[in-house]
Amino acid sequence: MSAKEEILSRIRSALSDAPVAEETPREYRTSSQMPEEELIELLVDRLIDYKAGVEVINSAQIPEFVAAKLKDANSVVYPHGLEQRWLSELPTGITQIPDAPGARLSVAQLDATSAVVTSSQVSIAESGTIILDGEPNQGRRAISLVPDHHLCIVPVSSIVRLLPEAMVRLTITRPLTWISGPSATSDIELERVEGVHGPRTLDVLLVRGL
Repeated sequence: MSAKEEILSRIRSALSDAPVAEETPREYRTSSQMPEEELIELLVDRLIDYKAGVEVINSAQIPEFVAAKLKDANSVVYPHGLEQRWLSELPTGITQIPDAPGARLSVAQLDATSAVVTSSQVSIAESGTIILDGEPNQGRRAISLVPDHHLCIVPVSSIVRLLPEAMVRLTITRPLTWISGPSATSDIELERVEGVHGPRTLDVLLVRGL
């Protein structure tokens, strides 16, 4: 008998007289009929409570608002699949740096950039959570975690009210990043410190018609 087989045999023996687990009740809400305007209002309320900057705009206004939010940046990294039009009004003095498979930025290079712009996959209004799943318009996890300022573009059509509604839109084997406000912790003496585990500043553009 191999070591693996012996370990598994001992586990089976230890569990042989274990009681059958009771079926877990699943009576929680799995869907919601909340109208779009109420979803937007709820998500905005949660994001503001988390100290994120929020704007509700239409798709034609994206370049204008991206430029306004990033006007003080020196450089901006973006995933290779991001819509280039969204960056078209950035001042010429801001360096735009794509991150793509085969040409990925190092952690040091990401740390040296001022900001990152990504889109998102789905957002949960009730918890104020934005989820990125590594699609080309969102990029790998590192680019949304290392730069100090994250500007996230959220299609209004991707907002749901409840967690179960979000889960059915996700492939759980993908590299998911769940964002509920800027990075912050109160672990040390209950003093809030921002930017410890990710961006210190989070700006969100909720976009109609996208």
